[in-house]
Amino acid sequence: MEEMNKEEQACCCGTTEKKKERSEKEYRDLMNRLKRIEGQVRGIQGMLENDAYCADILVQVAAVNAALNSFNKVLLANHVRTCVADNIRAGNDEVIDELVTLLQKLMR
Repeated sequence: MEEMNKEEQACCCGTTEKKKERSEKEYRDLMNRLKRIEGQVRGIQGMLENDAYCADILVQVAAVNAALNSFNKVLLANHVRTCVADNIRAGNDEVIDELVTLLQKLMR
């Protein structure tokens, strides 16, 4: 097999595409979180349709933001424990720069 150049290096799942195979439990847990968040957003839509008080809507929006932040924390921790760690063990230190860039985007 030919050696891959840096742009074609395999990601955490062993392919040249950036994809991640998740365990059934990880997938199910993440999907459940997203479905709860989706339900919260639909609830906010209903509040707006029913002319709910602004402050009440804002409280629910804050709850959605907190839920999304929690989702990000779980996903980021999984990413570091799997994709990043596996790439570093395989000698691909470029994943560190990718992680730094990701963290900078998340902290905006």
